[in-house]
Amino acid sequence: MAWLATLVIGLGLVLCLIANWPGHLSYDSEVQLLEGRQAVYANWHPYAMSWLLGIFDAVLPGTGLFVTFDTLLLFGGLLSLSRLPGKKNWATVLVAFVCIASPQFFLYPGIVWKDVLFAALAVAGHVCLVNATVYWRLPRPRFALLTLCFFLLSAAALVRQNGIVLLPPAVVALAGITARRSSGRDGLLYGLAGIAVAAIVALAAQALLGPRVHGHTGPAAQFRLLQTYDLVGALKSSPGYRLDVMAASDPSLTKNLRANGVSLYSAERNDTLSNSKSLLTALGNAKSETIAEQWRDLAFRHTGLYLKTRAEIFRWVFLAPNLSACVPYMAGVDGPPGLLRALGIPERMDARDMALKDYAATFLGTPLLSHAASALLAVGALAFLLYRRRDADIVIAAMLTGGLIFTLTFFFISIACDYRYLYFLDVAALISLFYLTLDSPISKRRAER
Repeated sequence: MAWLATLVIGLGLVLCLIANWPGHLSYDSEVQLLEGRQAVYANWHPYAMSWLLGIFDAVLPGTGLFVTFDTLLLFGGLLSLSRLPGKKNWATVLVAFVCIASPQFFLYPGIVWKDVLFAALAVAGHVCLVNATVYWRLPRPRFALLTLCFFLLSAAALVRQNGIVLLPPAVVALAGITARRSSGRDGLLYGLAGIAVAAIVALAAQALLGPRVHGHTGPAAQFRLLQTYDLVGALKSSPGYRLDVMAASDPSLTKNLRANGVSLYSAERNDTLSNSKSLLTALGNAKSETIAEQWRDLAFRHTGLYLKTRAEIFRWVFLAPNLSACVPYMAGVDGPPGLLRALGIPERMDARDMALKDYAATFLGTPLLSHAASALLAVGALAFLLYRRRDADIVIAAMLTGGLIFTLTFFFISIACDYRYLYFLDVAALISLFYLTLDSPISKRRAER
């Protein structure tokens, strides 16, 4: 059955590339591609992805090589797991087919989004760690795989800042596996070595690409947007909430938040607030410290109201009560005409793109397009893996733990319900299901013999 599972995954990889190449682009994708070509990063998006797009674009103009890279990482993870020692069965083949038929594997690798690159890097990193447990007795392959593991996980964190939460579970997994195979002292050393690799990658990226970053207010502006969104949400939920800090220093902004902000607010996404020119003007004239101080008042003195506001926003990103409004998939090329002209890429929505959208639409309302279903699967798989506790089990458990923690970070930072934000959770859950169908690595009893 191993050969059949490999054949199914390999065929899926080829079909995915045929269906999606050279890629699907939205506005964010196009901005990052332009940054990559110019080698100047505006600091609104993580510069690591823009840099990578620029590297691939220099070899072959466009996003075709980038899409191929994402696809190889994702499908390569499945292929690598399918080749682990142990018996395979029909369940392995069936789950492999479910994986490659899902939008998460068949469509998403062709979408040029940082969320997809993050998931692909994270999967590849954990699969390297799984293989390190298999080749543990061979020092060179072991160290090569461990180094590559933490290089990929560090790169994932550079692509999505909150993706750094994947590193601690991986470090703990490595330390635990090493302690079990050798000693607690070695476990500590290996864990520290993993952290060191991550730190080196981060420092190298900052040293090489940092000087090319312009517009250093990017993260500050994003946090200011988040704070404003939280304040308007609190006013919507509780009109009696007093903006005492803001009222004293900026009555114009206070008035706009209560009137225009509340009337336009939606827990679905923050974009609706931009429909008021008066509100945008007031925000543009406001001091960042005024907004920040009022937000701290909300978060630390009216914590219940803050959590209630964030819970409703998180409900939209996690449960997606109106999934079609949360962009569960996309195909084609869409963006501002001027930006597309600058890139030399025409707008596109051809018959192939329409067929892909129709295909993805068939999964609406099913568990394969449900973060809640993925979370349930992840929790169930995590419980079983922690109970069985083979070395490779611990790695997959670390991936699921990181995926669940990553999901929870959006409770505090989400400003829109876009489905792609939690794409990694879906992929991690599907891969864990595939892994559970494998008798791999070799059983404890055989390993002891």
